[in-house]
Amino acid sequence: MAVSGTAMALPLPPSEFGVDAPELARLGSAAVGIRTLSVIQRNQVDLLAPEPSGAFPKRDRSLTVDIWYPAVPAPGAARETYSASLPSEPPAPPARFTVPGIAVRDARAAGTAYPLVVVSHGYSNATVAMTWLTENLASKGYVVAAIRHEDPPITDRSRFPQPALRRPLDIAYVTRSLQTVLAKEHLIDPAKTALIGYSMGGYGVLTAAGATLDPSGSLARIVPNGLLLPYARGGGQRDAVLVKGVRAVVAMSPVGGGSLSAWGAGIRDVSAPLLLISGDSDHTVDYTTGARAMFEGATGAQRYLLTFKGCGHAIGLNPAPEQMRGRLWDQDWFEDPVWRKERINAISAHFITAFLDLYLRGDASRAAYLNVATPDSSAGVWPNSGNFPYNAYSPGSEGITVWKGFQLNHAAGLELLQAGPAAR
Repeated sequence: MAVSGTAMALPLPPSEFGVDAPELARLGSAAVGIRTLSVIQRNQVDLLAPEPSGAFPKRDRSLTVDIWYPAVPAPGAARETYSASLPSEPPAPPARFTVPGIAVRDARAAGTAYPLVVVSHGYSNATVAMTWLTENLASKGYVVAAIRHEDPPITDRSRFPQPALRRPLDIAYVTRSLQTVLAKEHLIDPAKTALIGYSMGGYGVLTAAGATLDPSGSLARIVPNGLLLPYARGGGQRDAVLVKGVRAVVAMSPVGGGSLSAWGAGIRDVSAPLLLISGDSDHTVDYTTGARAMFEGATGAQRYLLTFKGCGHAIGLNPAPEQMRGRLWDQDWFEDPVWRKERINAISAHFITAFLDLYLRGDASRAAYLNVATPDSSAGVWPNSGNFPYNAYSPGSEGITVWKGFQLNHAAGLELLQAGPAAR
């Protein structure tokens, strides 16, 4: 039987999850708008253009920020189709891709005084490759601002010192700027600010949230001419990399441990509630000396560590667009060798929603989704499950220890640890 090509289903936007997604992953009730603006930071060191003397020039640094927000689109307004590129395996040129979205460009904002969530992508990534999260949170009543960090290509590792220096500076400056600009528009409440970072962005948000850079750490030594030292312990310019009053921090597969040690004991200076998300088979940033060590060391914060067992580094981006599936390098930006990517994103969106709702909005009911009955998700039991519909979400109570918000047989391969701040 012939099948018409026009009958093929179009791909779903990454912010919409399937029927097996945990409860809080589903989209919220708000339509979503997107706008883009530029922020300029004056007189910044440019490590990408060294002078013959070995010094580095100073230039104005312009950063583009994509902002998703609850909106009231005009009837019939077209949804956004995003486009971007990521470095491909040399000598191939950058690989371009498109992503379908639910947001409407420059739609009228709905409401005022929303919490602000600032997102920092990974090294050489793109903001529109994280719409699984940015659009999803905006539909739930958050203003989500993702910074385009304009990294040098990851294929030239000699340029790594630039993002090592710039990440926390970019995050701190852009966040402070948005807190002022968007508050004047009455779009956000600047007192309700959260930071989310993936990979290199994880290093950036932890530093901006208060983790004190170690002047003798390997990351500080990588940046030439001691240019990171003024922002480290004992330096005189720490405020330049700090966002004061942060209410919540999420770091996914964060850089900052092992061979790229950033803080040492300085990780304990993070005081905002912290959610770490990582795979324990991460071959890009080691899990044991990375996310696990950060969880153990961040003793100044109420903190959580969600671990995908057997999962690698690629947890922060959307499922691979069709254009990125022809070469393994391109696909590996997005996909994990073991875990289905839509599943990773849905679980992460569920827990990030619970975490932000609790600590940014003060919704105490969300604590039940984080205070799981058993740290090992696979150990949860659901007696008398036949009394519930097949697709029911676990209530996580009355003897049911399957994690709250998960469906029967769909809470496996995960670990969630938590710890409170230590007395000082």
